[in-house]
Amino acid sequence: MDDKIKKVAYTGFIAKGAVYGITGILAFLAAFNLGGSKAGKFQVIEFLEKQPFGKVLLALLGIGLICYALWRFIQSIQDPENIGTDNKGLVKRVSFFISGLIYLGLGIFSIVDIFYEPSSGGGGGGGSFLGPQLKTYLFIAIGLALAGKGIYQFIKAYKGDFLQKFEIGSISDSKKRRAIKTFGYGGLISRGILTCIISYFFLKAGFSFSADDSIKGTKEAFSFLQETSSGPWLMGIVAAGLVCYGLYMFAQARYRKFNG
Repeated sequence: MDDKIKKVAYTGFIAKGAVYGITGILAFLAAFNLGGSKAGKFQVIEFLEKQPFGKVLLALLGIGLICYALWRFIQSIQDPENIGTDNKGLVKRVSFFISGLIYLGLGIFSIVDIFYEPSSGGGGGGGSFLGPQLKTYLFIAIGLALAGKGIYQFIKAYKGDFLQKFEIGSISDSKKRRAIKTFGYGGLISRGILTCIISYFFLKAGFSFSADDSIKGTKEAFSFLQETSSGPWLMGIVAAGLVCYGLYMFAQARYRKFNG
């Protein structure tokens, strides 16, 4: 595989790891009232903007996320690692393309936010351009897709397929091998839990025919966990899992092997 493509992928892994790591840290601190906040990806951008040299951080994050999006597009279209065109391969490649669109949007948002100045006017949100019935079907479709994605995270953790990307046996240091396994398992399970909760939000809104304009994401999923009987502990464990996923992405930037 071309070294330029690899560098794009590595840069993207670091950016994605930063987003998940910060999300997990903020949520973990919030779970035990140590500061922080229940955050989704957009809240992470807001958090970075408020830090010293915030605009520089946002620019770096935006470039990194766009690199990750480009890597996903390359995986989807060029198929440099020979995923193939059978049913399983096509599903993977379509999911890579969708992932690329999401991270491209997030990367562009990060960069645009550098130059954005909030309007002093209190303009209220307009009505949705989607009709209520179409929106209901859309919410159900998104919910089912997210449910599939959440279950897939658990399957990946159960099978340990993610370790193949590292050629784990070639890493001589046993501590590094254990760390990568721990980060991967913890991260995938936490992502699976949060994705399934978000899927539940969409399906509930869709099947109850009450899909409103608010789209619930990671922030609301953490609130859902916090309101359970286990409250802070469950939220804290899942948040720690997201930190693990961020570290897993950093490990990919350092140790991932490419098949092509």
